[in-house]
Amino acid sequence: MDRENEGGEKEKGEESSQENGRLMLADGGVAEKGDPKVNSGGGSGGVSNGYPTSTAPSPKEGAGGVPAGALRTLVVQQTSLDQPRETWSKKMDFLLSVIGYAVDLGNVWRFPYICYQNGGGAFLLPYMLMAVFGGVPLFYMELALGQFHRSGCISIWKHICPIFKGIGFAICIIALYIAFYYNTIMAWALYYLLASFRPTLPWTTCSNPWNTVNCLRYLSTDSNITWTNMSTSPAEEFYTRQVLQVHLSPGLHQLGSVSWQLALCLLFIFTIVYFSIWKGVKTSGKVVWVTATFPYLVLLVLLVRGATLPGAWRGVVFYLKPDWGKLLSTTVWIDAAAQIFFSLGPGFGVLLAFASYNPFHNNCYKDALLTSSVNCLTSFLSGFVIFTVLGYMAEMRKIGVETVAKDAGPSLLFIIYAEAIANMPAATFFAIIFFLMIIMLGLDSTFAGLEGVITAMLDEFPQLLSRRREWFVLGLVCVCYLGALSTLTYGGAFVVKLFEEYATGPAVITVVFLEVIAVSWFYGTSRFCADVHMMLGFSPGLFWRVCWVAICPIFLLFIIVSFLAFPPEVKLFDYVYPPWTTVLGYCIGVSSFICVPAYMVYHLLTAKGTFKQVRHLPPSSPCL
Repeated sequence: MDRENEGGEKEKGEESSQENGRLMLADGGVAEKGDPKVNSGGGSGGVSNGYPTSTAPSPKEGAGGVPAGALRTLVVQQTSLDQPRETWSKKMDFLLSVIGYAVDLGNVWRFPYICYQNGGGAFLLPYMLMAVFGGVPLFYMELALGQFHRSGCISIWKHICPIFKGIGFAICIIALYIAFYYNTIMAWALYYLLASFRPTLPWTTCSNPWNTVNCLRYLSTDSNITWTNMSTSPAEEFYTRQVLQVHLSPGLHQLGSVSWQLALCLLFIFTIVYFSIWKGVKTSGKVVWVTATFPYLVLLVLLVRGATLPGAWRGVVFYLKPDWGKLLSTTVWIDAAAQIFFSLGPGFGVLLAFASYNPFHNNCYKDALLTSSVNCLTSFLSGFVIFTVLGYMAEMRKIGVETVAKDAGPSLLFIIYAEAIANMPAATFFAIIFFLMIIMLGLDSTFAGLEGVITAMLDEFPQLLSRRREWFVLGLVCVCYLGALSTLTYGGAFVVKLFEEYATGPAVITVVFLEVIAVSWFYGTSRFCADVHMMLGFSPGLFWRVCWVAICPIFLLFIIVSFLAFPPEVKLFDYVYPPWTTVLGYCIGVSSFICVPAYMVYHLLTAKGTFKQVRHLPPSSPCL
């Protein structure tokens, strides 16, 4: 086959070769994907997924029925047993999905709070360093892995290093834990959204059935009112006593009944989620055109509105005023590393899943740089949106910005920001678009997290699930809803905080640490870079290689050790988590991570041959 015909045959058969087809060799053999006959390490003569184009054999080849010096002709044949892999309808569907996944609720509340807490503008230095040397290389690595091997987070390990396959199962369990509590925050936002459709927002007055005698509406216009340490704002009482009803639960040991209002709100959220992802990326790729772009429109509207409020400059100065002395604190660097990691979101199986639906030669390098840059800039922009309003609140109350911004997490959105909106002109309009934005930000991340699990399971069990995707997705959504019921109780906010602090964070960081080690040290950086060269036509430079081999593992190990050395003191409202809840949180986290060593033991026990034989595989094969 001459070069021109070979190029034409490659174009015609490329899609088929990318869709897990069989390779019919001229010598009559059949090479499946991953067959040792097929060079998976890359090279100039390769096409997608490690399938080579026609190559000239060595002079020694001839014993197998092929004359020495003859060309082996490659014919790509799609078998009826293999289902063509779904692909994105448009490149923009993929980009918006990745951006929507990376830009989530944490960008709106966590980054601004951590930024001002750790030195304002000075925090941007460790944040950018951690992004360049840690977050972005991990982001790029996962996009490249998913696109090359076209597999989810479980089955991809049979191409990389089978003994680490437990990482994929651990990722799926972590994704379920996240789905148990993350969507509850959207249910809270939906409750607020429905309550916003009235002339007077319910969190602006103290005359409601849920208010207490301590409720006090305190602004500069209320000159005859004195704020005390016992006072509570109407926004705080609406959030804690009406939405969460946390006052009816003494703590995690007695959660109380399920709130039927929140249960209905969460049911509506999961209904939207189901009909957005049940058909795959063809449908979710269209939904993100709304859910990923609408938050940016709202952020710009709120930024313009916030910049025109009295006292907005006080918030901006407080947000960005650098405190260079903070850089000498280890806590600042820990917070920067954790923030960029959880913001970009490698290790949750989502980037692998999304990239696996890309065309094989898609430039995932540019995609990684573009989407990670958009994510970081969005976090920075969100800080202005939040702190212009906090400055306005400080001006209205005649107090310092640090006093207004003392709350982190959802309280910053559902109490402080909600109260600020309620005191603006056209409060109803701004409340509606703000809580719509919160729901949209959450939906994108939920779509992505569940798609990571769905892709992983469909790729691992194609015969069982490939033709039953809709039913599998329905079952998965039902499991997530049932698992979230504990977060809908009167003490559900305590459960959300427990999951957020212990159940997912440490486990996923440890899992990604093992993933980087497996790819860089076991599979091999040289082999991985050859795969990237086969896809993109160029190899990653020295910077990326050094990051993958050394800097990223050190970056992740730094976060893990810091978490173990300085465990967070968990507190929510007036409830201090007792020691037994820390043990419970670690047990939940270990329940996912335990899949990794458990599968290693299982693999070594079930692998054919002795341990020594298993360890000494041919150089062309993945490790173990």
